[in-house]
Amino acid sequence: MIILGLETSCDETSAAILEKDNGKIKLISNIIASSLPLHAKTGGIIPENAAREQIKYIIPVIEKSIEGITIEKIDAIAVTVGPGLMGSLLVGVETAKTLSMVWNKPIIPTNHLIGHIYANWIENEKIKLPAIGLIVSGGHTDLILIKNHGNIKWLGGTRDDAAGEAFDKIGRLLGLPYPGGHIIEKLSINGNVKHFPMPSPMIYSKDFDFSFSGLKAAALREIQTIKQLNNGSISDICASVQEAIIDVLISKTLKAAKKYKVKSILLGGGVAANQKLRDELKVKASESNVELFVPPKSLCTDNGAMIAAAAFFNGRPIAFDKISANPQLYFD
Repeated sequence: MIILGLETSCDETSAAILEKDNGKIKLISNIIASSLPLHAKTGGIIPENAAREQIKYIIPVIEKSIEGITIEKIDAIAVTVGPGLMGSLLVGVETAKTLSMVWNKPIIPTNHLIGHIYANWIENEKIKLPAIGLIVSGGHTDLILIKNHGNIKWLGGTRDDAAGEAFDKIGRLLGLPYPGGHIIEKLSINGNVKHFPMPSPMIYSKDFDFSFSGLKAAALREIQTIKQLNNGSISDICASVQEAIIDVLISKTLKAAKKYKVKSILLGGGVAANQKLRDELKVKASESNVELFVPPKSLCTDNGAMIAAAAFFNGRPIAFDKISANPQLYFD
């Protein structure tokens, strides 16, 4: 079976071709056009600008993704219907609906967040269920229990700022370019976490929720006490912020894994590209006799491949005229 996956939930425009054969998912193509350089100039994503760029990119990325593939060989079209920016979602949804009608192919509406977790199944047959999924990105920080394909339970999520959002906002406070996450990660290498210790919000709470707005406030207070920021102090704050976020993410994830006695932990989302998070969670998971799975960094950011992968395991084709974008879509 071959699926064309479309992803346009935010600032990336992506199309991918995946093939499932004998239970294994093979990546044929994954084309991504990003408008990030445009948003870097404004210090964040302006929804109208993102949607306009996606209108320009959507057909070229689809054409590139299906090079060498005849339309007859495509069995279905999977598309992100939410959550995300309404204008951006509409670009992908309306394009998918048009292709579904013209090509006479079934269309599979897909949840963007579930897509991040299912990026782990691409070129990978070793994942054992049940599993805990940690989705950590610019807009979301969520823990889910995957009992089986199609049987997913939400355990907890962020009450305010997501982890990636906290990285970006604190980066802005430090005068770093947008997006701040990967820059903070890089600067943290030479930082001293003891110089400006930061709180790890809700790390001891009994639930599986997250909150990072307090960390942002703590970072602001530290920055305001420094007369003149320099490379050293910036690196120290970056190291402390990164450690505080990672400590909370790992603590909550391991607590969930222990409570539900899972066999695997699955990491997904843009912040999953953070190497320190990947390394430390791998060690801690191993100590708990749970196997960690993390997608290649190229599949951590928004992409069409993860949408197609999720559709293979969770998708149900729906008539094209019954599908609509839902920016508030969640796990219920």
